[in-house]
Amino acid sequence: MIKEVLVVEGKMDVVAIGKAVEADCIITEGFNLKPRTLKNIEEAAKRRGIIILTDPDSAGERIRKFLAKRFPTAKHAFVPREEATAAGDIGIEQASPESIRRALETVRTLGWASSELFTSKDLIRNGLSGGANASARRARLGARLGLGFANAKTFLLRLNHYGVTREEFEQALTEMEMEEEDGR
Repeated sequence: MIKEVLVVEGKMDVVAIGKAVEADCIITEGFNLKPRTLKNIEEAAKRRGIIILTDPDSAGERIRKFLAKRFPTAKHAFVPREEATAAGDIGIEQASPESIRRALETVRTLGWASSELFTSKDLIRNGLSGGANASARRARLGARLGLGFANAKTFLLRLNHYGVTREEFEQALTEMEMEEEDGR
């Protein structure tokens, strides 16, 4: 049983999570966050803590940003976009139980004080921005670091706000590049 309450977008997300872990969930019903839903999230955040697990798409990111501002102590879990896509549909309900468990094992806490440890030069130097495969590389590295899929600007913000260390970044890059060389 996961201690924190998971905040998800829809009923089918709860079904998918139930196949992966035992957890209580609050459904946002998309971005139509009703006052009662926000009150329930607030109570859960105070009593048990919350983990925001929204879809890896633009709507999910908008919901995540809104909730992160309102609940700054919330934890964040990200299912990689490629692991949450089936039949042209993107969402937590499409993710396998293994993908959901992995996302919940790499939960991150948003730190509002930016570390400024990483810069756009780090992204460019490591093929994570400005190159032909940059988006795919960011997606793979984001999955390894528990940061999810993001454009270069958002990825850089996540690196600096979710407590990623330089050592963690370098190790994940090295492992990812070894896999790429092995053709995996």
